[in-house]
Amino acid sequence: MGISRDSRHKRAATGAKRAQYRKKRKFELGRQSANTKIGAKRIHVIRVRGGNLKYRALRLDSGNFSWASESVTRKCRISKVIYNATNNELVRTNTLVKGAIVEIDATPFRQWYESHYAVPLGRKKKSAAPADGTEDALNKERSNHVQRKIEERKPYAKIEQNLEDHFTSNKVYARIASRPGQSGRADGYVLEGKELEFYLRKLKTKH
Repeated sequence: MGISRDSRHKRAATGAKRAQYRKKRKFELGRQSANTKIGAKRIHVIRVRGGNLKYRALRLDSGNFSWASESVTRKCRISKVIYNATNNELVRTNTLVKGAIVEIDATPFRQWYESHYAVPLGRKKKSAAPADGTEDALNKERSNHVQRKIEERKPYAKIEQNLEDHFTSNKVYARIASRPGQSGRADGYVLEGKELEFYLRKLKTKH
């Protein structure tokens, strides 16, 4: 028995059982879910109705994530799934679906922030300089013109405490906005503001 998306097998709104007057049709078919996991990228191309193509991601380890309040997007590595409103089983198995809350590597955003504002982000006080060379990015020589631009930006270099705490651990929470089983991508946006508070509360009650 194939997976079918028809509604003829369902009862009517009145509860009446509908008569079966035809068999399954090709245009009513359904396919198995992708159940995209975290791992080295593996994508299958599927030919679908109308000669179109779908990109079924079976494994993904990174995606493009947007930091909306700063209007910047960076490619980040996905560490793990931490919350899914639909099913806790999808969290346990690290399954990537649209709407899943994931933990991503914050390094690309931190590097951009520190080069853009010349302000340290997510650094513990009196900590040693990181080995990735970002300390040089903060204190490097700049022309007067560039220095003036950075000084003008500094008043806007404020981020909320919840998000800054996550940068300290070098991980931020993000929500997947694309459909990995359809587009073959796991793109999304960084959680902040009321939305971040909401999911932090959900995570506390879950544990």
